[in-house]
Amino acid sequence: MKKITIEPITRLEGHGKIAIFLDDNGNVDNAFFQVVEFRGYEKFVQGMPMEEVPRTVSTICGVCRGVHFTASMKALDQIFGVEPTPVARKLREIFFNAHYVEDHAAILYALGLPDFVVGPEASPAERNVIGLIQKVGVDIGRQVLKRRGYAVKIFELLGGKPNHPVAALPGGWAKKLSEEERQQILEWGKELVELGKFTLQVFEDVVLKNEKYMELITGDMYKVVVNYMGGVDENGILTSYYEPKVQKIVSHDGQEIGSFTGKQYLDFIAERVLPWSYLKMPYLKQMGWKGYDDGEDTSLYAVGPLPRINIAKGFSTPLAQEAYEKFWDTFKERPVHYIQAYHWARAIELLHAAERIVELASDPEITSPETRRHDFNITGEGVGIVEAPRGTLIHHYQTDDKGYVTNANLIVATTHNKGPINAAIRKAAKHFIKEGKVDEAILNYVEMAFRPFDLCLACATHAAGPGVTPIEIFVYDKNGNLQQKLRNF
Repeated sequence: MKKITIEPITRLEGHGKIAIFLDDNGNVDNAFFQVVEFRGYEKFVQGMPMEEVPRTVSTICGVCRGVHFTASMKALDQIFGVEPTPVARKLREIFFNAHYVEDHAAILYALGLPDFVVGPEASPAERNVIGLIQKVGVDIGRQVLKRRGYAVKIFELLGGKPNHPVAALPGGWAKKLSEEERQQILEWGKELVELGKFTLQVFEDVVLKNEKYMELITGDMYKVVVNYMGGVDENGILTSYYEPKVQKIVSHDGQEIGSFTGKQYLDFIAERVLPWSYLKMPYLKQMGWKGYDDGEDTSLYAVGPLPRINIAKGFSTPLAQEAYEKFWDTFKERPVHYIQAYHWARAIELLHAAERIVELASDPEITSPETRRHDFNITGEGVGIVEAPRGTLIHHYQTDDKGYVTNANLIVATTHNKGPINAAIRKAAKHFIKEGKVDEAILNYVEMAFRPFDLCLACATHAAGPGVTPIEIFVYDKNGNLQQKLRNF
């Protein structure tokens, strides 16, 4: 067989490659999404005092720092047996929504939209964030960057740093807010709402009004039929990404499969180790492992902006709800399996997160000094679940009676999506590569199959350990002679 390798794959967080195998006629026999990096966070947090874990796991990824920080902080509350105060909950949620806006904006403008604004067949030298700014105009680009910067300012004000936050406390939040700071967050939040409205307008003008792009969005080449999982409130509404009341799972045809909270995730999710990737492949435990193909019989499931919209009955804020209704007026049938619609869903969520910041910052109660509780009781176990921008994020920790970590399990959004990503890449490769004819534009169409999922491979490959991730390390002397070979290091 002839093999085509795309390495490195572009416009994502982390390092990965795509291996495409052609048959004798030059058509695609199979394709694989491979992750070629690994991390060790599940191992080296063991022995760490749990109160140190949130700021430590925030370093898993510089992009996703806020979500790991928050999920582990929620687990920290449970391990210390304490509920955060109402003020702390609100400050945490403002912080989390600010992270949502800056993350979604970065992904849309830097990673996803260049394929549409600049064009999927444009030169790679132009098909990037710089080319996008040149296309829309420097003034507009400057305005987008400026407004996204306000989200980072909120993140820094509340979290203590613009990169890896430090404000987590069991049962609370270290930062107390002054009235002046509340007013500043409110002002910035209103600017973020304008960013959300502008982003949806860009998507409508550039994508929805372009017949060729709509063919890509609604074409079978980017259609992946799987099950879906996401967090909603008790009425099925997308209200809080920080604290969804329940994780809901629906089938490929929209029927509810089940729902869970906390440690119950173990009843629904299983993870399979594959020999060709450092990234594990989750599947629905009750349905059993059925391989990594999509289709009506699949046990694979997806998470993220599109799955959340597929599951939710609506949004809690008015402008996002209006955009949600327009989304369904376009697609009509639920759930939507067209993965390029992730970009549209992401833009709606950006606006929703910005509206939530304004709602929460409008409440004078967030300046109350009651930002933490002290009535601790070590329980020994905690599960923190949030709806990260990329999808459901689970942090599960066990500790000894003094709160030192003895075991950790992290299931990250890109890990959940491993199966659908692989299926999407294979389907796009089979559609675009015919009779061995390949060029740069065709390979970009294949890469466009993973970009909607907003890959974060540093997050997804957080784990490394004996019997889990088979890694070989070769030690050479200065002359290039092999001195030692370490396996399962």
